[in-house]
Amino acid sequence: MAAEDRLREYEESLSKIDQLPVASIKEMWIEYDKQNDILYINFGREEAEESIMLDNDVVVGIKDGRIVSITVFDFSRRVGL
Repeated sequence: MAAEDRLREYEESLSKIDQLPVASIKEMWIEYDKQNDILYINFGREEAEESIMLDNDVVVGIKDGRIVSITVFDFSRRVGL
């Protein structure tokens, strides 16, 4: 796939991300890596097929049109710890 096509696909995914459902709220689990200051939020045990980095250093993992994970970098700074 050409770089321009990948960029266009990324921009399309980014514009739709706030409309995607989460995979499984019943199977949600949260993990915090204190050493690296990263918060992981997972919706079930599925691995993401695609990861999109948002402008605020948050990564959203997507599989089959559903959000399966959210990774928040510099978490303590964001919440004022």
